[in-house]
Amino acid sequence: MAELTTPIVFVVDDDQHLREALGNLFASVGMRVELFGSTAELLARPAKISAESCLVLDIRLPGVSGLDFQNQLAKLGNNIPIIFMTGHGDVPMSVRAMKAGAIDFLTKPFRDQDMLDAVANALALDRARRASDGALSALMARYESLTAREREVIALVTSGLMNKQIAGKLGVSEITVKIHRGHLMEKMAVRTLAELVKAYEALRPVLNQDART
Repeated sequence: MAELTTPIVFVVDDDQHLREALGNLFASVGMRVELFGSTAELLARPAKISAESCLVLDIRLPGVSGLDFQNQLAKLGNNIPIIFMTGHGDVPMSVRAMKAGAIDFLTKPFRDQDMLDAVANALALDRARRASDGALSALMARYESLTAREREVIALVTSGLMNKQIAGKLGVSEITVKIHRGHLMEKMAVRTLAELVKAYEALRPVLNQDART
């Protein structure tokens, strides 16, 4: 069970000596590590990763380059933090990688401690992202428990309308709106209007995306 929650570092580099050296480095501080000689090898790995993780990726690889692979992961919706390893002449590529969302880039040869620091930062970011994603998933599950009418009411309440105004828009009595409002607040696990607005605003990007699909 502990192994499933131990942070994991994925290394992709076609230099076997460097791969193995990094593997030993990360293992020495208690991290799991998986080594790959190409991006194709990594893609062939089962996708589900339950522990916090990051990717240490050479920016220049045969076939699919590190930059191309970064773009490929983004299109797949994979948000794993990426640390690029670069050569001295790869600064423009590194800048492109950072603009595309890379966490860090280290120029070869780099110090072991610099790599460990970069990985620690990347894992912390992934841990925070996973916690945020988990909270959003729980919030979405609560929203999906609402009835169609309660979803109408929550949208109107959080837009700033009073109960009487909502009743007029929906063609129901004010007391009916109050009942729906009480039920939806209980289901959303909030106690105040401010908490309800905050929860609904957190969901808005997901709801807008669903509306477009």
